[in-house]
Amino acid sequence: MSALKIKKGSNKHSAYNLRPTFSDVIERHTLAVIVDNEPGVLARVIGLFSGRGYNIDSLTVAEVDHTGHTSRITIVTTGTPQVIEQIKAQLGRIVSVHEVHDLTVEGDSVERELALVRVHGTGDQRVEALRLSEIFRARVVDSTHESFVFELTGAPDKIDAFAELMRPLGLGRIARTGVAALSRGR
Repeated sequence: MSALKIKKGSNKHSAYNLRPTFSDVIERHTLAVIVDNEPGVLARVIGLFSGRGYNIDSLTVAEVDHTGHTSRITIVTTGTPQVIEQIKAQLGRIVSVHEVHDLTVEGDSVERELALVRVHGTGDQRVEALRLSEIFRARVVDSTHESFVFELTGAPDKIDAFAELMRPLGLGRIARTGVAALSRGR
């Protein structure tokens, strides 16, 4: 019997490839999870993340089918590709979870965030804040003699840009809601 002649560190198509396939790249993923609309389901999903030390960047929950008693949990999280795959697999094992969709991988989705932005200022600063709000299509939802509260909807980058422009004009507080994402094809 002849000895096998296997080159050390052979190509990626070989069963004997000994090179690690793990990636150190941290990616941001948006996961849409369809679950039963019943008490404790959200706690189980969140418990999966906290129990394993995974971070949730954004979380949004809404009922999607009143008659079917299902809700959609939209989670934005970061991790290596291996961690994201592990999260999806573990979410799928929860009994009350019907579907897990990775909108980042599936592509063609729309993502929006809602923010309330308070800007303090008087005189020319108020005029400039109103002018900039028109450019960003932000609505004034509250106004006093000293401040405005703007409502802004859009991509997270748009909200960040609006906040940076408002900073010199007297940016106060920002309240950002979770990311809402929806696949265009479903």
